[in-house]
Amino acid sequence: MSYDESHFPAPRRRIPRSTLVLSIGALVPAAFAGWLIWQSTGGSDDGGAAQAASSSAAAERPGSPGPEPRPSVSRSSPTSPSASPSTSAPGDDGAPGDARPAPGEGPLAGKVVVIDPGHNPGNFKHTAEINKLVDIGTNRKECDTTGTAGNAGYTEAEFTADVSQRLRTLLRKEGATVKLTHENDRPWGPCVDERAEIGNKAGADAVISIHADGSGAGNRGFHVILPALVKSGGADTTKIVTPSRDLGERVAGNFVRATGSAPSNYVGGGTGLDVRDDLGGLNLSTVPKVFIECGNMRDSKDIALLTSADWRQKAARGMADGISGFLRR
Repeated sequence: MSYDESHFPAPRRRIPRSTLVLSIGALVPAAFAGWLIWQSTGGSDDGGAAQAASSSAAAERPGSPGPEPRPSVSRSSPTSPSASPSTSAPGDDGAPGDARPAPGEGPLAGKVVVIDPGHNPGNFKHTAEINKLVDIGTNRKECDTTGTAGNAGYTEAEFTADVSQRLRTLLRKEGATVKLTHENDRPWGPCVDERAEIGNKAGADAVISIHADGSGAGNRGFHVILPALVKSGGADTTKIVTPSRDLGERVAGNFVRATGSAPSNYVGGGTGLDVRDDLGGLNLSTVPKVFIECGNMRDSKDIALLTSADWRQKAARGMADGISGFLRR
């Protein structure tokens, strides 16, 4: 991840059963494919009840470098984001080129979505600041981390900034009010507790935190992280566990359809879902929120996707369709 802190209902349109079987049968585990096909051919709009195994707070995930936050990638000169940050302040002020319907129009009019681009390119130069401990409800953890990077130097922060801006544009076209937790417009951070607070203060109808993983070579695919039931200290996820699962399952299902990527082969047992209780961004959220790890930056096949602008657009589309389905349910 990524840092930290990081039902499959398909869209309601009907797709011939034979077409789906041919297109996704080779991409996803049999159980997941069968589920997705059932949804696409008239299954319940409430989605399934896929169960992901909870990761312990001591281990970020099987095969990953370590617990959240992930240890910093050792780099002296990180690559700067290929997608230049917007000159507008975080929020819904509008970025150049964003096409949006008139105020109050569009299927998502009146809905607020907060997008949280994982990490910040400046974190590499501010290790003292990001190593400061903050309260995540259950315990204290580092403010943030640098995130991971591909073997050739393409950073997670670079990836998340690009996909977040693509996702913002798509959601605005549907009439949503979209806010970003940051746009690389600050020297470092924000800390994980502040990221959660931004979504809470916005009264967001949905929040998604975008990441890419840094696991071992051969570990492939995406997974969506859902909040566990946590009630400790300042953390209480009681009210968001159920809607967050709905949001996460919709994002995962649409991510498969849009990108052709399979669910993770090393987290979630083929469901593409992982439940965690050790991420401050989820523990401290009072609104529906999920994380998505879009792929593994340390695998040669996954990094080829993550560095493709065409694939990143598909990834943004999958997320947008999942969020839209959740908000229009």
